[in-house]
Amino acid sequence: MDSELDPQLTQEYLDRIGVTTIRAPQQEFLSELQERHLMSVPYENLGMHLGEPALLGDGAIDKVVRQRRGGGCQELNGAALSSLLRALGFRITLLSAYMFNGGRPSFALCHPLIVVDCTYPWFVDVGLGVFGPRHPLRMDLTGPQHDPQGTFEFVAGPDGDTDLLRNGSPILRIEDRPRVEKDFMPGFWWVWSSPESYHRTHVYCTRLTENGSLALRGDVLTRIEGTQKEWTALAESELAPAYEKYFGMTLDRLPPLYRQN
Repeated sequence: MDSELDPQLTQEYLDRIGVTTIRAPQQEFLSELQERHLMSVPYENLGMHLGEPALLGDGAIDKVVRQRRGGGCQELNGAALSSLLRALGFRITLLSAYMFNGGRPSFALCHPLIVVDCTYPWFVDVGLGVFGPRHPLRMDLTGPQHDPQGTFEFVAGPDGDTDLLRNGSPILRIEDRPRVEKDFMPGFWWVWSSPESYHRTHVYCTRLTENGSLALRGDVLTRIEGTQKEWTALAESELAPAYEKYFGMTLDRLPPLYRQN
């Protein structure tokens, strides 16, 4: 069974992402919710490196809303934002996608994404970090769709799947079978615990800003503002203040650092 939000938690969630007015479940409101979420809730994997439990369902929602943390795609798409959209009256479906790495798709049930039925089918995803779109995409359209985060396009994939391209390169292979939150648990546990998981050897925290993005990967802070890009190597004593200043997260201890490739 998918998680549900009561009115109080729904309001706390909206406060968390800086949305002040509840509107009808239409495309303009959906776009505001996605953008505000990407700007307010970091895409991050600190929990696995701090020895925190892997969370889905109500635990993931509490982490995002009340602990003021972020999370990975299973937490952000599969539990948190999907529950908020339902509470606000949107008709949603969870789908599963393979993620591409080095031009090759990963494993099944790797990545949850949200499709919102709102006159058209809208692709909504806040679990791709700075590589996903800032605004919802029309899944029924062929041809490029331009977004501040790049040019996206849905194209036919093998066996009836749909590939999502970003700037001409595939990032997701989307299945069309509806899923529920618990379907993603095996993939989540693999990502969280396998020594072969990229996320076990890389520490990252990212979010969008008004005109760009912020990313703290290991001890390197990357700031993009329009066409300007700046890298800053941080001393260990600067990391906790940086997490608080740039991502709104107060940490009582730091994750270990790895050599970032």
